[in-house]
Amino acid sequence: MVSDKRRLGRRIAAPVASLVLVVVVAACASSATNGTIARVIAGAQASATPTLAANVPAVLPATTTAPATTLTAANGSALSLQEQMVAVIKQVGPSVVEIQTDSGLGSGIIYDSRGDIVTNAHVVGTSTTFTVTLSNGHTYPATLVGSYAPDDIAVIKVTATGLTPATFGDSSQLSVGDFVLAMGNPLGLQASVTEGIVSALGRQVSEPTGNALPDAIQTSAAINPGNSGGALVDLNGQVVGIPTLEATDPQIGGSAPGIGFAISSNRAKLIADQLIASGKVTASGRAYMGVQLNDGTNGPVIVLVQSGGPADKAGLVVGDLVLSVDGTLTPDSATLIEAVAAHHPGDSVKIKVQHQDGTTVTVSVILGQLPS
Repeated sequence: MVSDKRRLGRRIAAPVASLVLVVVVAACASSATNGTIARVIAGAQASATPTLAANVPAVLPATTTAPATTLTAANGSALSLQEQMVAVIKQVGPSVVEIQTDSGLGSGIIYDSRGDIVTNAHVVGTSTTFTVTLSNGHTYPATLVGSYAPDDIAVIKVTATGLTPATFGDSSQLSVGDFVLAMGNPLGLQASVTEGIVSALGRQVSEPTGNALPDAIQTSAAINPGNSGGALVDLNGQVVGIPTLEATDPQIGGSAPGIGFAISSNRAKLIADQLIASGKVTASGRAYMGVQLNDGTNGPVIVLVQSGGPADKAGLVVGDLVLSVDGTLTPDSATLIEAVAAHHPGDSVKIKVQHQDGTTVTVSVILGQLPS
């Protein structure tokens, strides 16, 4: 029976890739006309779409010769793959936990023997205390260590003995086609596992809050509400990503099967280590422009310029309409944020803006590092 515990509220984001139209849909957005949409996996269960069966005649014609039905044992390669998957699940299963907050349920990964648990920032939300359930059913209270929304990573902590930390692998060594397993608690079903492959690497996906998540892993392993914060694992039993988003098809209004996204393990480790050390992130490696934006009729308008920040130093001012970044048009703030997030601190970008008096100018902005 599916648990009746509340799942975290649904959120929507848009994957960004070549040949894919960027569509950002906020929680209150009305519609999208094209492209693929992804949502943070922490929401209510999506409505099921019935499968239509083909028409079958009531009486099937008899065959003149009975077909052979000889069964053969699985070949060695298939059996070996199955055994490896079973071994990985047994190895990693004790490291995957369920996290309950005031808002609902999510998943987490035991990071070290001290009780630090890595999950998604959207799983913890605004909560500071949690209930963690281990794979053996034991529950423990947990407290917040730190959360970093720009990369959707958070760390919470339990006080317990006999914990089984997961091994985090090097996500830069992944290849498209690698087998992976998604482990977590979808729909409150504890310790569930799905399998698939790495479908693409280096994806950039956007959340409705405006966060652009770089270096995301696209996978065909099914990711469902409640999987957020769990483990994407390779066949060596190493965590290579944290499942975070599932894709939805705006035309059918439901999930797009076989398209999910995970934060890479290398980025998760970078953020988690800093949160554990000091409770904050001081070296995100994320590019930063130093402005706040509102979407106007004609595009993103600067409503705040941080004093001394990259935009301020380049001469941008409140009221400027941002037209493009390095020649790429920016029809909305999400597109602008994604363009900046694709860069690194220290990169120089060409920003074309229209001043309030109607004049246009292109300036060079040397991007800074996204602050804590």
